[in-house]
Amino acid sequence: MTRIDLTGLDVRPAQVWGGVRLVPLVRAEPVPGLRLRREVYEGSGGWGAVDLPDRTTYTSYIPHGLVADWTTGAGAGTATGAESAAYGTRLGGEGPPACVPVRRIQRLAKRRQGERRLRFLPLHLALEGYLALHFGGPSVVWDDWSREALRHGLSPRAEAAYAGWAVPGLAEALRVFELHPGQCGMLLYVADTLAAAFVVPHPDDYRLLHPTLVEDLFGELVHQYAYYGGPVPEFTARIRDGAGGIRTLADLRAAAREQERAWAVAHDGLMARDLLETSYAFERVYRAGPFDLYRFLPPFRRGGREQHIGELITDRKGRAVYLKTFRLSENQIRKGHLLQRLASCDWDPGRTAEALGTSYAEVVRRIHGAGLDGLLNAHTVAQRLRETQGS
Repeated sequence: MTRIDLTGLDVRPAQVWGGVRLVPLVRAEPVPGLRLRREVYEGSGGWGAVDLPDRTTYTSYIPHGLVADWTTGAGAGTATGAESAAYGTRLGGEGPPACVPVRRIQRLAKRRQGERRLRFLPLHLALEGYLALHFGGPSVVWDDWSREALRHGLSPRAEAAYAGWAVPGLAEALRVFELHPGQCGMLLYVADTLAAAFVVPHPDDYRLLHPTLVEDLFGELVHQYAYYGGPVPEFTARIRDGAGGIRTLADLRAAAREQERAWAVAHDGLMARDLLETSYAFERVYRAGPFDLYRFLPPFRRGGREQHIGELITDRKGRAVYLKTFRLSENQIRKGHLLQRLASCDWDPGRTAEALGTSYAEVVRRIHGAGLDGLLNAHTVAQRLRETQGS
């Protein structure tokens, strides 16, 4: 599996509020055997700390959790485990006060013994995967890296995010949007760029979880687009009286459905293209009977195309039953791209420069730009830059 498969979900005409566009996703029939519901963590103040298996801690803004209940004749779920490290996220913009009680949760995804029920934190499996990207740092003792980098790697790593209520216009848009019969998800656009995708197995699940979208995490880029972007055009459809003419209600109904199909084709081929056509790296986190819980990372290709991290529950055919995504900013994409290239070159800045077709000084500049300059040995780097400039 390399792509997100939304088979079974149909697109409906968009609804618009200012700069926010919501595209409903509906199912002809709910997915049997799986339901999702919200779990509130009382007294946490929205912040939480998760103990990971390797005795490290993940700390973040955690407004609520999700509980997945499945029914099947197969055995209970099986955790596959993933390499983790000490890192966290930082909430940007307005939010709860800095000094709040922190609630400690044992794992990002947890099943109690004997239950066919899985508790997990929405979006945090995806964020954990991104923050753990090459977390160990330099694997070879090159002189360019500091002793701190060689001992502790990229510890700690932090990324900024905004709660949904801090994204201008989002709370009001979610309040006024109407839900479609059979709606099991939505694609959320801000200034007509895809901000997030959200899919659940059953319409009743979506009806209950729709208000929680205002508590989700959104990237800096989404916040900027909402703050500076103007209103977007509303969805309109024109039914023309062709050669055959529209004589009956059946003719009108057929023409309206044709407009819906045309909108769906245009949407999938243009607005959601980057989400659906990108090849992702999937990591299975949990198996729950016939369902699998994954998190995924994009290829971190530069060039302006939008890229998302996220988490996904699939059925046995690989179709999306649950989906939640987080849009990365250009800086986050560049950081992921740089970390991948450094790791592929054994963290040798000289070899990385050759692989990227650039200079040693440019690689150092990119490391500084990614906020990783604390990993470098300033004395050694300065000496090599002088040697490079003198040659």
